[in-house]
Amino acid sequence: MSRTLSPGRGNQLDATRRHNLSIILTTVHRHPGVSRAELTRLSGLNRSTVGALVGELADLGLVREVAPAEHASRGRPSAQVYPRAEITALAINPDLDAVTIGLVGLGGTVYQRERYPWSGPPTVAETIKVASTVLTRIRRETNPMPRVVAAGVAVPALVRSDDSSIVRAVHLDWTAEPLGEMLTAALGIPVVVRNDARVATIAETVFGAGRGVSDLVYLNGSPSGIGGGAVVDGVTLRGYDGFGGEMGHTAVVGGREQCHCGRRGCLETEVSLGRLLAALGRDSVDPGDLDDDLSRAASNPAVRAEIQRQLNVLAGAIGNFVSIFNPEVVILGGFLSSLYAVAPEVLDAAVAHDSFAQISASARIERAQLGSRLLLVGAAELALLPLLRDPAAHAIGTLR
Repeated sequence: MSRTLSPGRGNQLDATRRHNLSIILTTVHRHPGVSRAELTRLSGLNRSTVGALVGELADLGLVREVAPAEHASRGRPSAQVYPRAEITALAINPDLDAVTIGLVGLGGTVYQRERYPWSGPPTVAETIKVASTVLTRIRRETNPMPRVVAAGVAVPALVRSDDSSIVRAVHLDWTAEPLGEMLTAALGIPVVVRNDARVATIAETVFGAGRGVSDLVYLNGSPSGIGGGAVVDGVTLRGYDGFGGEMGHTAVVGGREQCHCGRRGCLETEVSLGRLLAALGRDSVDPGDLDDDLSRAASNPAVRAEIQRQLNVLAGAIGNFVSIFNPEVVILGGFLSSLYAVAPEVLDAAVAHDSFAQISASARIERAQLGSRLLLVGAAELALLPLLRDPAAHAIGTLR
């Protein structure tokens, strides 16, 4: 069932206590440091009910309250509520050239990020081994020891969401792999696996450039290709089989390259990190360094020509997505964000030229705000979702 990404509104009935706990914890998670007064306004519950719910969440070890300084405001100050830092999720992102592992807490804070470069696509077994090794070390060396309640995986693949199995990850050469089941057995915690672009869409909607936006399109560029996602009227696009958002496999004007999907001229064959790296004379790059690398090399005629070509192709695809979804914002992440940063005026002008003016006039293009944290925050968000939806049940079973 589709679920809106907003925390929702509370209910005064005792029978909905767990629902109300979810509303309060989700709001604190997405707005760390929110005051009790603001929680009352956002939830629609009365002050005494909010106070009781915050107290119960504190008893469960999920939130903590901080009294504001006496000079912070006039009148009776309202306590600020923060998620407990030690409640965390392990985030895992295998891709074409590396496995990235992160430890992410409630509130979307990335406490650790480690990237393990690979000479070729990592296997399922290698990915599981890296994740297991990192989790063991985190538990042994981090003080105080974090309570890792679940793990989330962002992978460039078709993923069957009902059992977190990989249907096909072409670039990784994974087929019919029960990744969620295998990681759960290896890590000893619940694991959720989703397509990387869908994960990124959720992360940017909750914590990034899409916060507060009900209609958006997200395009993610990774070493494996281009994926996408959309939020329509506050609900994430999923599709019948959970495969919605394969925007990298839309045909672009003038495209001739053969795509692994069997078609010619797909967006991800014409706009690709591989082509950018070839122009740069590089084999790989840490995503966190790509902005600077492209900026320094943009004066090189060959690099500049490739950037211009890719931006023009991307503009045509964005124009189509704007016509289909009528979004308020189009968010670019991964290498697409860096590509846009080099020459934003070029892409903006090309999109305006290639779009239906009456529709595109209200849409804006923005870079993803989470940078290299994007997929880690998104994977953790999905992993923490059961806890956020029913704090009492999951806190009692997992945290005590």
